[in-house]
Amino acid sequence: DGDSTPKLLEYNADTPTAVLEAAVIQWQWLEERFPGKDQFNSIHERLIEAWKRLRPYLWGEVLHFAHAYNPDSEDMMTTNYLRDTAEQAGIQTAALLVDDIGWDQQGKVFLDLEDRRIRSIFKLYPWEWILQEEFGLHVLESYKDMQWIEPIWKMLLSNKGILAVLWELYPGHPNLLPTYLDGPRDMQAYVRKPILGREGSNISVVTPGSALETPGGYGQEGFVYQAFSPLPVFDGFYPVIGSWVIEGEAAGMGIREAEGWVTRNWSRFVPHLIED
Repeated sequence: DGDSTPKLLEYNADTPTAVLEAAVIQWQWLEERFPGKDQFNSIHERLIEAWKRLRPYLWGEVLHFAHAYNPDSEDMMTTNYLRDTAEQAGIQTAALLVDDIGWDQQGKVFLDLEDRRIRSIFKLYPWEWILQEEFGLHVLESYKDMQWIEPIWKMLLSNKGILAVLWELYPGHPNLLPTYLDGPRDMQAYVRKPILGREGSNISVVTPGSALETPGGYGQEGFVYQAFSPLPVFDGFYPVIGSWVIEGEAAGMGIREAEGWVTRNWSRFVPHLIED
């Protein structure tokens, strides 16, 4: 609202879903509905420029783009969009499914469906899932000979345990919420989140006199306990801002709004504009 101090609820450093909506779709909406208005959004241009700067350092002649099979095509659309930005930056690309990545046991390298060695790859597939797959051991075995985007160290940042680490390092920081790994401690209102959860699954919101829990299959890995920070309510909806960061700088934002406290994978994406 321009007056409150923004609070960091979560940080996603590995899987850039909703980038197509934030970068292109809401900009198209702005041009068609409100020509002449502006938007905090330079995601598309900055992605292309980032690929241009990365291009000389890529290994091999082809940058592969991989995603899991998804019947609703969200992962495919996101991956294809990022692939398009790479091609606009002059990078030769190829597409394949994660399940179609082959392993050459003799050469100790990954291959695509045309038996080309994969040297550089963007994958829309969380690292914690990759390491649980049968080919996860091969990833570690060949990691020094491949470029992965995003790199494996992003696991440390996309893990919600980082929220507790940040609070321990910077207690009282105005943009952080008290977050702990060992329970809610003395917090009367808090949110329990799976350390490796996604899309609003297995979230518990506990406040004096009420409790809410969403279904899902996460939580075996443990939880973090974060102080409850009430979301603003506009016309009955609860918006959350997603701030997109490219090469260390804020490049745009996307807004998701839910009908309750928890933003789920079906929560609406809402375009925005800047009023004069």
